[in-house]
Amino acid sequence: MMTGNKIKCQNSISQVLLTLLILCCLLQCHSRPHSYDSKPLSEISGEVSKYSDIAQQIINLAVYGKAQNRSYERLAEFTDTIGNRVSGSKNLDLAIKYMYNALTHDKLENVHLEPVKIPHWVRGKESAMMLLPRNHTLAILGLGSSVGTPPGGIEAEVMVVESFEELRKRANEAKGKIVVYNQPFVSYGETVAYRASGASEAAKVGAVASLIRSVTPFSINSPHTGWQWYQPGVPQIPTACITIEDAQMMARMARRGQRVVVHLTMGAQTLPDVDSYNTVAEIRGSKHPEQVVLLSGHLDSWDVGQGAMDDGGGAAISWEALSLIRDLGLRPKRTLRTVLWSAEEPGGVGAAQYFQQHKANISNFDLVMESDLGTFSPLGLQFTGSDKARAIMKEVMQLLAPINVTSLEQHGEGTDIDMWMKAGVPGASLHTADQRYFWFHHSDGDTMTVQNPEEMNLCSAVWAVVAYVVADLEEMLPR
Repeated sequence: MMTGNKIKCQNSISQVLLTLLILCCLLQCHSRPHSYDSKPLSEISGEVSKYSDIAQQIINLAVYGKAQNRSYERLAEFTDTIGNRVSGSKNLDLAIKYMYNALTHDKLENVHLEPVKIPHWVRGKESAMMLLPRNHTLAILGLGSSVGTPPGGIEAEVMVVESFEELRKRANEAKGKIVVYNQPFVSYGETVAYRASGASEAAKVGAVASLIRSVTPFSINSPHTGWQWYQPGVPQIPTACITIEDAQMMARMARRGQRVVVHLTMGAQTLPDVDSYNTVAEIRGSKHPEQVVLLSGHLDSWDVGQGAMDDGGGAAISWEALSLIRDLGLRPKRTLRTVLWSAEEPGGVGAAQYFQQHKANISNFDLVMESDLGTFSPLGLQFTGSDKARAIMKEVMQLLAPINVTSLEQHGEGTDIDMWMKAGVPGASLHTADQRYFWFHHSDGDTMTVQNPEEMNLCSAVWAVVAYVVADLEEMLPR
């Protein structure tokens, strides 16, 4: 019979042994690399380099093989059939149905639509005529969310300024005038402020309307539209873009001391929000299907041109990337998900709702990718993420050396993925030789003629290689 002291002693020894065993296990687990945070870069580089053959297969299929020019032909058929697709329009509805059917016919997986509510602004009839110092028809495009003029229009003297600073200095001259902004194009990111808030700034000093020089470095008398935002508590006045040529002409007239008078008529109105959808297709992951690499472009466009460049091309290569991977019989460890966003142009409306619907699973989003600056000849990727994630992405980009697209630059960008990156998810945007992008942006010039099939092949290859390899690595990109 065992005494109480012996039992206590044996129990104490057992507890000590158990504690030691747990400590050993913890030390062993800690010493074994279990994520990219603890693996040396040389080991990660070795893992990535093993994908060189697969990367070459993707490149061969997209650039030289049976899929050559496929993304271009798909985009041409889509834009020729549907045309432009402004938020809230019947054409956008038709575009979504078209893409849903096309993705389903392409035998991609889990093709479905996710509901969103989007703005519905309509342009209506619009015109502008310079009456003094001579008669001249101004080419205009009303800006998104603008109010209309009274039924008979607005006739007023013009006040030309080249900056917000000049507007404020001459504020006492602005009451009852149409403010014309003849701001020089510096860069889209800087100059777009005049389009976005020019109307409200003019209204603050008593203007009755504003006309904004199109935000573009090049023009053939071509107006460029875009969304604008009224500031709370400020009177809402009609606003439209005019051409570089007309803005400069009126500036010259004003400098000569000539009186410039314009008659502006705009039938613009904002209708109630409407139902729409983000369009989704996938290749389901083989090992971690809950983890996602997301590729995207937006399906809506402005109501001029065909929306081929902005952003039909981005949508087309995000579809094509899945097709290439499917055609090669590849299935990565994680799910590849293509999302074609609704209502990007009014400020990323569809994407913001998608984020709200999916942010509970944010830890499962490995990489978010967006193409929305043209599908011209690719130069590389812009990337936002941790230093370790950047080092891994640099290794991935080396797989694209056969087509000379190895650059990894700072700052991934894109209205539709911005909220994910701000929440800590690694993000990448396609960087192309986009010097001509803003020549055609938001204008009647955004047509299939701007697109080049060979350049789209290369963009598709970049998109597919990066998405597949990141989705198939042993670990997710470190945050």
